[in-house]
Amino acid sequence: MSYFITGTDTGVGKTLISCALLHAFAAQGQRVVGMKPVAVGCDDDGHNQDVKQLQVASNVLVSYGQINPYSFLYPMAPHIAAQNAGVRIDFARIQTSYHELASQADVVIIEGVGGFRVPLNNNQDISDLALQLGLPVILVVGMRLGCLNHALLTASAIEACGLKCAGWVANVLDADMLAVQDNIVALQQRLTAPLISIVSWQPQPDARMIALQITLELLEEI
Repeated sequence: MSYFITGTDTGVGKTLISCALLHAFAAQGQRVVGMKPVAVGCDDDGHNQDVKQLQVASNVLVSYGQINPYSFLYPMAPHIAAQNAGVRIDFARIQTSYHELASQADVVIIEGVGGFRVPLNNNQDISDLALQLGLPVILVVGMRLGCLNHALLTASAIEACGLKCAGWVANVLDADMLAVQDNIVALQQRLTAPLISIVSWQPQPDARMIALQITLELLEEI
């Protein structure tokens, strides 16, 4: 069982929700591992903070390189970061890492980079990667002004690719957002995928606590 996590934009909480999903499945007794095929922006140790969080939330011991086949130093569009590094992001390498992880775990949670149509090389983007892996998608909606348009466009793009949106999460990013519940209702009326969690705004979100708020039973299978 694997899921591809995408978001309505960068910085909407994909890593937080990915880690929460790992904790939620682990609580059911599953062997779980997270994966971030492409990461941009590294710490002084040359590692990406999102990847390290996924590694900590996993209960299957695997190498950093398996979780993150491609990592680039500076936080910029991944295809530009790859070009600057003289690297081409190769989906075959990502697939090999994914299959290695899937052979060791019951659940693999794969976190994308940025939004659903972020370019990865000259010809392919995140949607192509999700399609090639053939996994159901979980959409993280960053609840803030403009989220309705972003969420509906992303859902349409997922459907246009022929992929299944298995569920979505409403992650409140703006403590002062007006009519949050009304916005959530508007999306529930328009998105065919089930709402599996509402994550209220919090200054220091805890993935383990959020895991308790996720209804895994609502996730739709392919």
